[in-house]
Amino acid sequence: MPNILIVFHSRDGMTEALAQAVAEGAAAAGGEIRLRRAREAVGPDVMAMVPGWADNAERMNALYPAPTTDDALWADAILFGTPSRFGLVCSEVKAYLDSLGTLWAKGQLVNKVGSAFASSGSTHGGNEVTSLTLFVPMAHFGMIIVPPGFADAAMFQAGTPYGASAVSHNRPGALPSQAECAAARFQGRHVTTVAAALKGAGLRPMD
Repeated sequence: MPNILIVFHSRDGMTEALAQAVAEGAAAAGGEIRLRRAREAVGPDVMAMVPGWADNAERMNALYPAPTTDDALWADAILFGTPSRFGLVCSEVKAYLDSLGTLWAKGQLVNKVGSAFASSGSTHGGNEVTSLTLFVPMAHFGMIIVPPGFADAAMFQAGTPYGASAVSHNRPGALPSQAECAAARFQGRHVTTVAAALKGAGLRPMD
């Protein structure tokens, strides 16, 4: 049974719903799941400028622990989920990536499976490039990058070959469509299947 860590940040619930769908797919493939929400990187004054942000953060932080380096050590696969921030990973998930420097220095992330998913406010809001951007630190970590590609019919209906995605069309409180959730569930299954095969073959991080 592979250990699957899903690290995400969500402000309005869109990326949270994608993360839950990824977790459902991973669990269906036999994965042991940890869902973790990266904490805010801005202060209450900034959060107060966006209606509902503080309330949503309080709700989600009560549901999901913050990710730790121990979570990354535990994991056989890590999926990073982020809202697109001007075509880039959000600062909250980036801060977690930055916290993994000690593990990187010891080679303790090498051979772990890595994957990414993203959400945006508009159709061309940067989902593809955001998932691609997350491949860069995975390469530095020595992870085995596993995108969903077009390996399932769900991927022809929604998402991107680089990672599941969702678009809110700038509607506050919008949630992913059924097709977007199906793509996310497939990604969770796919990553878990690959992680299980690598774990069964005895592939481990460097000592």
